[in-house]
Amino acid sequence: MIRIALADDHKLFAKGIEGLIEEHEDLLVIGLFPNGKELLEFVDREEVDIVLTDLNMPVLDGFGVLKHCKLHHPEVKVIVLSMYDEEKIFKECMMLDADAFILKDADPDELIFTIIEVHEGRYVKDFKRVIQQADLAPFFDAFREKYRLSRRETQILKLISDGMLNRDIADELSLSIQTIETHRKNIHQKLQVSSRVELIKKVSEMHL
Repeated sequence: MIRIALADDHKLFAKGIEGLIEEHEDLLVIGLFPNGKELLEFVDREEVDIVLTDLNMPVLDGFGVLKHCKLHHPEVKVIVLSMYDEEKIFKECMMLDADAFILKDADPDELIFTIIEVHEGRYVKDFKRVIQQADLAPFFDAFREKYRLSRRETQILKLISDGMLNRDIADELSLSIQTIETHRKNIHQKLQVSSRVELIKKVSEMHL
């Protein structure tokens, strides 16, 4: 079980993230806090695996959370949640040794995969990945809606149809190969295909 503590001063957003995370049996939110100070008081006395922190909060912001965790709790992984896809902010977080950086408007599955990747030590720190979260335009909405594909899954599907292999896709999207393999498995299940040939045929039929 991955134990997660979350700090964000927007209560509705925080509760939404909690609900999303707890749909997954291996993830558990053990604390929700409106600012970094209350979060760190909790981290100082409880066992936490991953901290999710907003950057802009009252009392103590996300940068303060990062500094404290890395100094006093280096075993705790810190994922930054941000509304800003600015490279300057990303680099500042990386300089403070943030374990991941994700945009608040990224697809829900992007957050879940990020948490798992960080916990398993295979998250790829690359600003290109952040930009892709912002730029993931919905490819062919009818296709997505019919098969309930996420934006990331549709993006990977497009690259597969272009002839790219897992390693190439991982490099292109700044994801680990294991993450690509998991996405492909989910895509196969949703499209009800069992091979690459069947997958390409279905994509061709849908004119993706």
